[in-house]
Amino acid sequence: MHWALTMTRDFMGGMLLRKTAWVLVVILLVCAGAAGADTTNSRKLYKWVDSQGVTHYGDHIPPEYAGEEQHVFNAQGIEIEHRDAQKSADQVAAEEQKKLAAQDAESRDRNLLNTYGSVQEIERLRDQRLTLLDDQVKVTSQFLEILNGRLRKLQKSIMVFKPYSDDPHAQSMPDQVAEDLVRMGNDIRTQEQNLRQKHAEEATMRGQFESDISRFKELKGIH
Repeated sequence: MHWALTMTRDFMGGMLLRKTAWVLVVILLVCAGAAGADTTNSRKLYKWVDSQGVTHYGDHIPPEYAGEEQHVFNAQGIEIEHRDAQKSADQVAAEEQKKLAAQDAESRDRNLLNTYGSVQEIERLRDQRLTLLDDQVKVTSQFLEILNGRLRKLQKSIMVFKPYSDDPHAQSMPDQVAEDLVRMGNDIRTQEQNLRQKHAEEATMRGQFESDISRFKELKGIH
């Protein structure tokens, strides 16, 4: 009887060990399968375009194309990441300039709406400033006429001096007269430049006000 009990315990123990071993094997296989699936799912596929415009796919990006636009896909072919191409210094500068221009335009629109209540207000200010500028043009033109008149008189007076006079006994031009002639010429050139600037300023002002009026109408929906 004791022998039978011992055999029974040994048999049951062996069965338990075999069952435990089988469970362990199954667990290991399941873990291995899961690990394999994770490895497969974690694989990435990269897409890039070379310098010739040819599209490539691979498990890594060649170093020479690391800065180019890239698309990254998972094992199921779904795009999971997109990397823009690295921008050059000129591209960065152009984008910054574009951003500043947009900010300036937004500021200009805000100022237009905050400053004026109607198109007529803009037109009145335009007319006032153009009138003031026109007065400055008239004053400069008048002064320029006076200077040219003085220059003509001065040029006539120097005809009695060498080297303009045909008289062999004519005197040399006095230094003071020569200095006056040079100064008069410089003054005339300065006023001519001022007059050109005034005309250019007038054209710019007209264009700016026309642009403001057009933009104001657009912002207000005026047709």
